[in-house]
Amino acid sequence: MTGTAELPATFRRQAHDVLPSTNAEAMAAARRGEAGNLWITAGEQREGRGRRGRAWTTERGNLAASLLLIDPAPPAIAATIAFVAAVALHQAAIDVAGPALAERLTLKWPNDLLLDSHKVAGILIEAEKLPQGAFAVVVGIGVNCASHPGIDGPVPATDFAARGVPMDAERLFGQLVHRMAAEIAHWEAGRNFAAVRAGWLARSRGLGEAIRVNLPDRSVNGRFETLDDSGRLVMLRADGTHETFSAGDVFFATGR
Repeated sequence: MTGTAELPATFRRQAHDVLPSTNAEAMAAARRGEAGNLWITAGEQREGRGRRGRAWTTERGNLAASLLLIDPAPPAIAATIAFVAAVALHQAAIDVAGPALAERLTLKWPNDLLLDSHKVAGILIEAEKLPQGAFAVVVGIGVNCASHPGIDGPVPATDFAARGVPMDAERLFGQLVHRMAAEIAHWEAGRNFAAVRAGWLARSRGLGEAIRVNLPDRSVNGRFETLDDSGRLVMLRADGTHETFSAGDVFFATGR
């Protein structure tokens, strides 16, 4: 990706032609002492990662971007920035493609953007305590604009072009950086997660529906009731009890 997008004040960008991983490059930059608010992008990403170590390759024409933040929030609540990124990405895609896309675009817990119930983008949060004492958080965002890889996950993958939606990666990035800056300010270092949570739930897939959560050692069935104030999925079980999940693969009972 060429670095043509105009960034908000205080944000910087390093645009690369090819990288193994934008997340790895962003964290390496943090270890070198780079300040936060740094975007790392790549025209091609060869060793990207999703949750649970799943591969996420990014071919040319797609978006591979990672945002490095330094001490964005107390470590205990910093992970809620995944929901900030999801809301920003959802809106950025609509900014590019137009408001009609909103009916087809949803958010899937914990970190996916769905188009027509197929995965079109993923978000990966990584964090590390640096030797100098700072807390580095990297927000990795991969979007299938023009093509999509085969993904071993709970929902099939797609890309915007395959669904008839023109989505230029650089134009999407240009909208995303401004949406992220605004949503991060709205988040207020995690103090205003309740408002972010409400925005995420308004865009979510499966709220109030029957779901199954697959864990490494078991599967749990119930109804997706809400998110708690830490971003964990709250499930209502058939016996009337609640169970919360901080991770897991979610499967929907309905096809939509």
